[in-house]
Amino acid sequence: MAPTAAAAEQQQLLPQARKALGLAAHDASGHLTPIRITRRNTGDDDVSIKVLYCGICHSDLHTIKNEWRNAIYPVVAGHEIAGVVTEVGKNVARFKAGDNVGVGCMVNTCRSCESCEEGSENYCSRIVFTYNSVDRDGTVTYGGYSELVVVSERFVVRFPDGLPLDRGAPLLCAGVTVYAPMKQHGLSEPGKHVGVIGLGGLGHVAVKFAKAFGMKVTVISTSPEKRQEAVERLGADAFVVSTNASDMKSVMGTMHGIINTACASTSMHPYFALLKPKGKMILVGLPEKPLQVSAFALVGGGKTLAGSCMGSITDTQEMMDFAAKHGVAADVELVRADEVNTAMERLAKGDVRYRFVIDIGNTLKTD
Repeated sequence: MAPTAAAAEQQQLLPQARKALGLAAHDASGHLTPIRITRRNTGDDDVSIKVLYCGICHSDLHTIKNEWRNAIYPVVAGHEIAGVVTEVGKNVARFKAGDNVGVGCMVNTCRSCESCEEGSENYCSRIVFTYNSVDRDGTVTYGGYSELVVVSERFVVRFPDGLPLDRGAPLLCAGVTVYAPMKQHGLSEPGKHVGVIGLGGLGHVAVKFAKAFGMKVTVISTSPEKRQEAVERLGADAFVVSTNASDMKSVMGTMHGIINTACASTSMHPYFALLKPKGKMILVGLPEKPLQVSAFALVGGGKTLAGSCMGSITDTQEMMDFAAKHGVAADVELVRADEVNTAMERLAKGDVRYRFVIDIGNTLKTD
């Protein structure tokens, strides 16, 4: 059942122990202003976290503007949360006060379905998202655009030493969203050739992970001006412009897989032509309109079109550890809390390289 405004009203009536400052959108304008929200006491299985940094995901923008028609106002967005533990419940064994930790896209699930039991809780039909979702107790979840979060230990991951919190925060969504399907579909084997469609928040991290896996990487983009950035800065082996027939022909039939991060709806036929027989295209972007897919493009070469959503908590911890070991982190632009509306305007225009991160700890102040 879709969350309703009644659930938000119910949250205001429930007894809560703590107030916290946050940034909220109150209507479809998406304009963010300070708000006082309530956080529950630290339960026996909970971890209380002082938020230091929170990445801005494009889904945050969709949600605060109600573009997906599911906003529960006020919306406190943010699911790329990096911070420090301030308190743990008596049953918590994996974390202690002072630990650097992260919280990604989910904060609860049913914990008993087949997906949960097999460690794929990101596909639980009763998943509770970090914000704009109704938790099992009926309260509406608020995300990381706030000074404090209280999360079940089960949905908290450790920040490994050497991974900076600001540049590591976007990995909690963008990172695991590309890492998990690459591992699942065999696109992490050294020497294989992977294409990355789109060079944005997801795409630039996909390039970095693919290179860390030891793969050959070709970036596929509609923007010729990104060629130098892709090859010289991010380390891609090649760059092709998708609207250039000669470019596309030069890599036809060469790729074992493609990670498609694009949000634009277009014909998939030219991209399937880049795959080897039995190649796989993994869709992680969310185009607003249906994809144009020819059955012949799939059947003729035994090719696969698959989707992937986020990753499990195990996937996320594995990804964070791998990132720290191999020096993978997002390219970010830090913004102050009072600059977040400008950042949202720029994000809507694609004016970011490659992820905005809000400096919550230093700039979200009562005044």
